[in-house]
Amino acid sequence: MSSNRSTLLILSIIALVAWGGLRIFTYLVPPHTAIAFIIFYLILFPAVTCTFAIVAYIIGARLFSLRLYKLTLRHAIRQGALLSLVLIFNLVLLSLHSWYIFTSIVVLVAAVVVEVLSLARK
Repeated sequence: MSSNRSTLLILSIIALVAWGGLRIFTYLVPPHTAIAFIIFYLILFPAVTCTFAIVAYIIGARLFSLRLYKLTLRHAIRQGALLSLVLIFNLVLLSLHSWYIFTSIVVLVAAVVVEVLSLARK
């Protein structure tokens, strides 16, 4: 159990540092170039991944305490990464003025299929 606690602490520290770095980056760098957008999304990815992983683990530990589905920290990190990829992909499409609701739904369904396949492999 202490391993999970230490991993959650490390994820929390990474999330705080990434969110702080994102705040500093958005304050100091104007979003005029493509490099600025790429760096923004590269900083946003670990911030959102760690945040979503912590939330997924806490919700999974509280709601799914049944033996049918045992949520591990590895599953929570994978779910956080999938959700952050969906979010960032939609944000990239939005910044390119190519975002449509149908595309967003397709990306979300693809992420759900990847999650179901990874759970079925278990």
